Amino acid sequence: MDRVRRQLGITEDGRLVRYGEPVVVAVLDSGISQHPDLKDALFAFYDFSGSAGKGGKRVFYQTPYDEYGHGTHVCGIIAGSGIASGGKYQGICPGVRLVVGKVLDEHGDGCVEDMISGLEWILSTQSKFGTRLLNLSIGVADLRQKEKEERLRQMLQHISEAGILVLCAAGNKGPAPGSLSFLGEGSKVLSIGCHDGAYFSNDPGRCENHSGRGTLRGLLRKPDLVAPGTRIRSCSSKYRTGMLPSLAYEMRSGTSMATPIVTGCAARALCMAPKMSAKELRHLMTMTATDLHLPWNQQGFGMINWRKMRKIVEMAGDS
Repeated sequence: MDRVRRQLGITEDGRLVRYGEPVVVAVLDSGISQHPDLKDALFAFYDFSGSAGKGGKRVFYQTPYDEYGHGTHVCGIIAGSGIASGGKYQGICPGVRLVVGKVLDEHGDGCVEDMISGLEWILSTQSKFGTRLLNLSIGVADLRQKEKEERLRQMLQHISEAGILVLCAAGNKGPAPGSLSFLGEGSKVLSIGCHDGAYFSNDPGRCENHSGRGTLRGLLRKPDLVAPGTRIRSCSSKYRTGMLPSLAYEMRSGTSMATPIVTGCAARALCMAPKMSAKELRHLMTMTATDLHLPWNQQGFGMINWRKMRKIVEMAGDS
């Protein structure tokens, strides 16, 4: 995360951009652990997936937990304070509040019904929590039942129309054209691919090599944006207070990591300009992105660029 913050031009402590009420970010994933970096970030938690209990019955918990670790890693990228690392692995926007819905189990698997329930929860609690952003760093397998796929699309549409900006991972099934996760195909949803710029350029395992891509002839140019996603070190769900500090973080790669980086930048902009609408925020991020001079179906508008975003927001504040 220290490398990512430098790469995006985030040189100041993220908490310095909190001028009003904390921005609320929703995350649907495998949950969130009680990591010291996330101690003050969690605002609400709901378990939709449950854990396997005796007799195969699902047990649902009110206490936050994450056996798989993916959600904790994602939440750390967005809002981790970095306290366990002396600030080195601080997230993109510490100080935001997280609304976390657990829709994946201990194996990272989930079902469409739990996903839909999570989306309905996000929408129904919007006014209560003041949710502004929704991070979806999860993929959905090809659905044979088209009615379920359509329900997911409709829920994402409703959430977007309610003023919540939805950011979805492009998926890791690239680089063939048309390999984008269908969750990010909508016109109002921001689809986030992976690219690390000059970093890991000689590494065959870099995430851009398998980042989901849009079609070459589609009406929408997808993904919308790209962000770093290779070897991102963030919070580990296995860490417990008293363990060695080196065990507090772990590395993961993929568009799942790139997406919360963009979500964190969006949260920073909302911290500085709370009245900005989701439509205005989307326009700000896409129009200030750095063109990597790659095909549209690989980079979209380009790499997220916090330096330019901040400059525009500050100029608008002075006008």
